[in-house]
Amino acid sequence: MNENREKQRRLFYVYKIALVASVGGFLFGYDLVIISGALLFLEKHFHLTAAMKGFVVSSALLGAISGPLIGLWFADRIGRRKTMLVAALFFMVSTIGCALAVSVWDFCFWRFLGGIGIGLAMMSSPIYIAELAPADQRGRLVNVNQLSNVIGINMAVIVSYFLSFDGDWRWMFGSQGVPVLLLMVGLMLIPESPRWLVEKGRLDEALRILTRINGSRAAEIEFKEIEQAIAQEEGGFRDLFNGGNKRALIVGTILMVLSQVNGVNMMLLYAPTILAQAGISVGSSAILSSIPVYLFIFVCTLLAFPLIRKYPRKGLLNFSFFLMGAGHVAMAVILYLDMPPLSILFPMLLATGAFTLGLAPLSWVIVSEIFPNKIRGKAMGVVCFFLYASSFAIAQVFPVMSEWFENTYGNTAGMYLIFTAICWSGVVFSWRMLPETSGVRLEELDKVWNRH
Repeated sequence: MNENREKQRRLFYVYKIALVASVGGFLFGYDLVIISGALLFLEKHFHLTAAMKGFVVSSALLGAISGPLIGLWFADRIGRRKTMLVAALFFMVSTIGCALAVSVWDFCFWRFLGGIGIGLAMMSSPIYIAELAPADQRGRLVNVNQLSNVIGINMAVIVSYFLSFDGDWRWMFGSQGVPVLLLMVGLMLIPESPRWLVEKGRLDEALRILTRINGSRAAEIEFKEIEQAIAQEEGGFRDLFNGGNKRALIVGTILMVLSQVNGVNMMLLYAPTILAQAGISVGSSAILSSIPVYLFIFVCTLLAFPLIRKYPRKGLLNFSFFLMGAGHVAMAVILYLDMPPLSILFPMLLATGAFTLGLAPLSWVIVSEIFPNKIRGKAMGVVCFFLYASSFAIAQVFPVMSEWFENTYGNTAGMYLIFTAICWSGVVFSWRMLPETSGVRLEELDKVWNRH
């Protein structure tokens, strides 16, 4: 009885740490989606063209491309926790700047700085959580970051709705200051990653943290495994392209690119705009109509916790890719047949739900666990660079593509057929190239890749 109580206490401690670290995920979702509600008012305020709308949205993603490159140095040199703190500082500067922006280029610059914070946070936070989590809890704990991300998305939509009646886009961005302050305070109270501490020779600190997480007996075993693994690993850039590391890097990069260019993220970023184009009135009504989509992905994120624990990574990922493609097919049919505007909520719910149940959490879970300790920071930096580069490209191109299809064919159905092809190619990729990593210790994954 006492042993079970002690285990629950340790698990509660790990979840508290993961919750604090995941505030970075909250800010990622909040920062990227607050623009979806504000865009309708920014378009009028700054007289935006289709191309400029794309740049206003994607300027944060452009900054996020830079974040992992900076994080390559920060995550390994100063640690995972301090890297998240640097990200929080970028968020704060961006929050103040966006709220006070006087021109569209001024606004985009501050969004760019916030994007650097996004890149740093979303690179370091999953690594940090994965390195603290027990192997049997790793998937669920990394998914806390995704849950926080979805909560941020929903909060952004609700805040933008209530502020939309006055068209007050400045307060929409200024509201981000509250969670940024909470993140800064929380990061002062949580420990550093024990694996990073071992790598830096701070062995007593590492063992103390592992003991609090796993108990003394399991902590000693894991501590020795970490020491042995780090002693045998090389940590330079060249080692990213050796043996199983190279395959892990290729697979991780492809997976993260697929997580961005599948079209579902565009449904989330541009939901009010898509609904307005379908015939729903602009402003508050379009934002209100998009709320069911965001609430639905919150429910699906909660459902993802038992699914990740119960089912293999590959099976859940294939299921997600297939249903996302089906959602895009349904969207194309509805747009082609010019069905009632609210009917497009069905394919939006199908695609975003499938994305949130599988690809959204699993992409971060898998890339946070597939790399050896010494190259994990560098590998995540490279992977996240391509993630945000592809995300920037699709966010920039999406409104221009929408306008082209609309002008050429009278609807945007063809664009969703392209997204269908991308999603269903993900099924082939996952089936052929991805090894199963569920329940495998981080120190054993190098052997998994070499076998694979």
